[in-house]
Amino acid sequence: MTHPRPVRVLLADDQSMVREALATLLGLEDDIEVVAQVARGDEVLAAARAHTPDVALLDIEMPGMTGIEAAALLRTQCPAVKVVIVTTFGRPGYLRRAMESGAEAFLVKDAPAAQLAEAVRRVLRGERVIDPTLAAAALADGADPLTARERDVLTAAADGSVNAEIARRLRLSEGTVRNYLSTAIQKTRARNRAEAARIAREKGWL
Repeated sequence: MTHPRPVRVLLADDQSMVREALATLLGLEDDIEVVAQVARGDEVLAAARAHTPDVALLDIEMPGMTGIEAAALLRTQCPAVKVVIVTTFGRPGYLRRAMESGAEAFLVKDAPAAQLAEAVRRVLRGERVIDPTLAAAALADGADPLTARERDVLTAAADGSVNAEIARRLRLSEGTVRNYLSTAIQKTRARNRAEAARIAREKGWL
């Protein structure tokens, strides 16, 4: 009697202790095999091509590239790989962006190990798996009101850069930068650009 091969999993998380703990927990499952681990978002695509995983478990905040950006890259370059976002940051905006990037599941890291393993199995069956508390919060919070350009400008302004520096970095005019910042401040109901960036980050819009 032949047994089906284990589900091949790629893990991406910049915190080595967390990554290794996830690998150990998943390795206890008879039908799951962790075939690769990376610590950077910009290493995900190469690892997926080299190890042909069935499922990629991606953290959001990683050096080189976020898990959400890596998910979008996998969707176009390795569409057979299912993506599960596993993050410490249970922010409604992150959930929306993760789903838009092509992720099939979104779980917070304090979820039980059995729930994570089951999510891996379920996405392979074509299901979507979303943390129910986070899903409710995303619905209550509403859609991200910022445009892509407003997010770019607000992100660039978050480190204290002045308009001229932001304009140079993003190849925009200073007037355009000023307009984008003004609109972003209004949309987030903030008093200034720093507060707008903080609010947007807390909601997972940046």
